Amino acid sequence: MKIDFRKAEISDAERLVEIYNSSFYADFIKYGECPAYGRSKEMMEKSIIDYPKFLIMNDGKAVGCISCKEIEKGKFEVGCLCVIPEFQGRGIGTAAMEFAKSYYKDWKKFTLVTPADKSQNVKFYTEKCGFKIQGSEMDGDVKVFRFVLEKE
Repeated sequence: MKIDFRKAEISDAERLVEIYNSSFYADFIKYGECPAYGRSKEMMEKSIIDYPKFLIMNDGKAVGCISCKEIEKGKFEVGCLCVIPEFQGRGIGTAAMEFAKSYYKDWKKFTLVTPADKSQNVKFYTEKCGFKIQGSEMDGDVKVFRFVLEKE
């Protein structure tokens, strides 16, 4: 298994919609809402411009995405880190977070949110990636934890 990362281009919008829909379908069913699920190609094209994305490539096949945006000097929000379900549990997400930390060399802090009741996500971010839970908030009708990772 060879993991690579490639900056997403506008021409990747349809594939990214497929990746997001596959990755977030279960959340959409569970919560009845999910901002990452059901985007149009046009919405994804705008998101690629506004929120830089990298395709996660496994042996040349796009299997996930990580997107980060610098919200202030050295502080980055992870807007999305997703891996399609059949490729989860193989260290791909962990590799993606390591990639982000090396790509954004001047990072001081990464933040992100994930549903509070998604214990697998909470465990991934805290145990595999070193994030700490900073607090909770509501995203629509869904309680989410806000996570922070600070450079030591």
